[in-house]
Amino acid sequence: MSLTVPNDLLDQAKTGEVDDAAFLACVRDSLPYAWSLISGLAEQRAETGAAFADNQVPPSSEEERGQLLRCLASDAMRGALERHFGVRLAFQNCHRVAVFDPAATRALADFVTPRAQILNQEPELVDC
Repeated sequence: MSLTVPNDLLDQAKTGEVDDAAFLACVRDSLPYAWSLISGLAEQRAETGAAFADNQVPPSSEEERGQLLRCLASDAMRGALERHFGVRLAFQNCHRVAVFDPAATRALADFVTPRAQILNQEPELVDC
């Protein structure tokens, strides 16, 4: 299961729309590793003013890897995180998350090419 959904949030979803703040709190509480990684990268990118910031350190456990994969595989979670942090997210392999300034379209386009994916491959990451 991707998220641990509190009963009040489930009730809210059953009766209508779920607001981003409630959804983001659920994501933060359910997937703390993914939240921490993405929020840290967003902060780093904002502080440096760079076009993007990325993570190249594999998660230390399968639980952390699972959190990251579940978070980034969900369009709803990904979109809410992008709106919240004011970034565009991109993902390679099983752990290389990048947060982009929304105006950095060239840097994002370069990051998501097949060439970039191939160049990011390492033998120890084949089964990550």
